[in-house]
Amino acid sequence: MAETVSVGIIGCGSVMQHAYMPLLVNEMARGHASAPIVCDLRADRVAEVQATFPTSGSTLDPQDVIDDPTIDLVVVLTSMPEHGDLAEQALAAGHHVLVEKPMSLSLEQAARLVELDRTGPANLLCAPHVLLSPDYQRMVRMMLDGRIGRPLLARARYGWNGPDWGQWFYGPGGGPLFDLGVYNVTTLTGLLGPCRSVTAMTTLTRSRRVVDGEEIEVQTDDTFQLLLELGDERGSVLATVTTAFGMQQYLGPAVEVYGLDGTVQMLGDDWAPDGLQLWENSLGSWQTFHSRSRYWPWTDGLRHMIDCVRTGRQPYTRPEHAYHVLEVMLAAMEAAATGTTQKITSTFTPPAPMAVDEHGPQHLIHDRVHEDAQ
Repeated sequence: MAETVSVGIIGCGSVMQHAYMPLLVNEMARGHASAPIVCDLRADRVAEVQATFPTSGSTLDPQDVIDDPTIDLVVVLTSMPEHGDLAEQALAAGHHVLVEKPMSLSLEQAARLVELDRTGPANLLCAPHVLLSPDYQRMVRMMLDGRIGRPLLARARYGWNGPDWGQWFYGPGGGPLFDLGVYNVTTLTGLLGPCRSVTAMTTLTRSRRVVDGEEIEVQTDDTFQLLLELGDERGSVLATVTTAFGMQQYLGPAVEVYGLDGTVQMLGDDWAPDGLQLWENSLGSWQTFHSRSRYWPWTDGLRHMIDCVRTGRQPYTRPEHAYHVLEVMLAAMEAAATGTTQKITSTFTPPAPMAVDEHGPQHLIHDRVHEDAQ
């Protein structure tokens, strides 16, 4: 068991500075992680991080992090097109790796990442970390307990107007499905089992946008509607995913699952849940379960990965799931381009719910307020 995990972070943009780094500071305060070595191609970003957070060193060359034998865990927080190459190099060098979503833009490379995790000395954890949220854990347990009966239909949604920074969001390998819809596909497959087939329709609603103060041409569709056939031994479930860089506001559950005996829905977004609502035919009324995720951060995979490195445990979410989600997303794009439903060839086994105590799933960050059903 490693008492303190040494961390190298590649990518010092807003996601690192405003989301991952504050969580890492907490882990440093607990004595579970040391001050990281930070890396970015832009010297101004490295300077910003070093002026705000404790670090143990910096570099402008990602290879310096990958080649450093003192680093236990490499965290890849770059733009999406660089994820796969950096994760593959770091795993091959023997580092544990946390990579933001998607794990790669290439299914072939994603398969190599899965194999490196399976055969190598280190573990790979892929974002998004939605399966770690206490509300997700409670929702999947309700379903496994049969409280809504056999699932038949499901719906998930996540979108907003889109970033006005990072021109790569609107180029090849960008777009809302890789950036936003990936959360929903991960959540639905975790709840309901692997996807068997997918079809989709996509469109481009705004061909030009102002990003980083410059008007650019958008090179990827910005609006997606997916239809997935999910299922396991319980049977098929039809599900939809709605995602776009043009959704101004919405009010309603992030995820809904409709069963023969009831309905369960997650409020808020699946990356930021705000409680559950459950309808059971046997009761004939809605029950509200206040959120166990009120203080749960969507970057919780970093805390979880540090804990796994310290204890030698395998991460709860597996790269096979991330690979499956990537295949679904790439197949959805192909379905939209060709007008033909695409079969999904990969599969994975959704993890069983985590053990629970009186406060909820163990090993998760959440508030300690009692959340009895109202």
